[in-house]
Amino acid sequence: MTTDISDFAHGIFKAQPFSMFLGAELTAVGPDSAEIRISNRPEIQQQHGFVHGGVLSYLADNALTFAGGLALGGDALTAEYKINYIKPAVGDVVIARAQATATTRRQAVCQCSIYVASPEGDERLVAVAQGTIVTAGERASQEN
Repeated sequence: MTTDISDFAHGIFKAQPFSMFLGAELTAVGPDSAEIRISNRPEIQQQHGFVHGGVLSYLADNALTFAGGLALGGDALTAEYKINYIKPAVGDVVIARAQATATTRRQAVCQCSIYVASPEGDERLVAVAQGTIVTAGERASQEN
C-alpha cells in the first residue's frame, strides 16, 4: 500500500463512478477510519423529503469498507453489513463516520454512525451500521 494513506484512499474513491455520480466526498481518513459526506439535495430524497435510505445505505457500506480496507492495509470488499435507521435524515449534509473495531489478517469488523448536519454544524444521529470487511484477494479466492 502507498505510504500516504490519504493519497491512496482518495485515489480509490475517485475511481468509484457511483460515488462521483452521487457527489460524495471522502473528507477524512485514518489508519482504520473514514468519513464520507454528501450534500442533501432533492435528487437524493424520497417522497417525504428525507434523504433516501438507499443513499444512507451507500454511505454506510462505503465508509465501512474504507475503514476496514485501510485497517487491512489495502484493497477490500464488504462481506456483509447491517444498518439501523434511527430518525429521518433531514439536514444540509449527510456524514458517515466509520471505524474498524476488530481486525484480523483477513477481515475487519467495523462500525459506522451516520449524521445529518445543519448549516450551523449541529449534528444529529440518523443511522448506525456494522459490517465485516474482507481483503479483496480473500473474497476473490472464495468465488473460484
